[in-house]
Parts: sequence; C-alpha cells; structure tokens
Amino acid sequence: MNDIRVRPATESDLPTLVRLRDDAARWMLARGVTGQWRPGELDEDHFRQVMADGEVWLAESGGHVAGAWEVWWEDEAAWGPQPPVAGYVHRLMVDRSTAPPGTGRLLLRAAERRVAAAGRTHVRLDCLAGSAQLNAYYRDAGYRVVGRKEGKPQTGGAPKAFTLLEKDLRQAGEGPAQGSPALSGR
Repeated sequence: MNDIRVRPATESDLPTLVRLRDDAARWMLARGVTGQWRPGELDEDHFRQVMADGEVWLAESGGHVAGAWEVWWEDEAAWGPQPPVAGYVHRLMVDRSTAPPGTGRLLLRAAERRVAAAGRTHVRLDCLAGSAQLNAYYRDAGYRVVGRKEGKPQTGGAPKAFTLLEKDLRQAGEGPAQGSPALSGR
C-alpha cells in the first residue's frame, strides 16, 4: 500500500464514489454500526455538489480504487460559524474488496496533509455519537473529542447526535508548511 496515490475526483468518478459510499454503509451495518450511513442515501448529485463547494479525493493503489473522502472548508451544520483554521473531513470510505487493512488510516493521513497544505492548522470531523467503534477509531488516530452536536440535520433522515473531534496539525507535526509527495493533482 506504499504506492497510494490520491487525486481530486472528477465527474467520471461519480459512479465510483456512490459505489464506495454504499459499500461502506453496508460494511458498517454488517458490523453493527447502525444509524450512521444507509446504502442508497447519497447519489452522484451529492458528490457533484461537494466538488463544487469543497473537495472530493480519490485514492488509488496498484491500479485499483482504494477509497475516497471529502474535505470541506467550513461545516456550520455541525460546528457553527468558525474562523478559517480547519478543514473538515467527511465520508472517509475504503474499498474493502481491494484495500488492505490500515488503508483508512492512510487515507485519513492524506486528508490531514491536504488540510495542512491549504494552510489550515486543524482537522475536524464528526461521527455518530452513539457509535463507540467509530469514536474510538478517530481517538486512536489522534483526534480529541471537543464537543457534541445534537440534532444535526441528515440527508433523507431524522437529525442525529454527533461527536465533534479535532486534531491540531501543529502538535501532530503536520503544520501548514508541510506537504506530501503522495498527494498528487493539487
């Protein structure tokens, strides 16, 4: 997995992004992570809109899609108005049919490097408050819980409670001046 390459997603990647999202939703449901994602919940228009307002990244390794994620430059629905110091990672997705264990962590690190390359000092994300598995995953990746958002609106569903997590890239050694040769296309 050392040959992972990331690039901005394009219009031609939209079907792949929808498949990744649906596969990730099925994988979580099969492991008892309920209430976070449902298959069929997001379509190509969702990813097209994120590409217009933020960024969608696709990771490839060995000629196969390894995963994808979104980076937003604001997230008022979860975090309220904030100064422009953070990038917000959403929809971290791994293609479990081709990617080896540990790929999710590699993709998260690539997202952190992208945020740092944009001059932001923090990475923020949110995950379902009731999912001990997801909360532990992000804490183990160096994120700290900084709050909770009750009643966050959901696409096609009832509002839910989310844990707000943050990583200070200056403390993690990923300050804004550092980049990564693994990031291509930006």
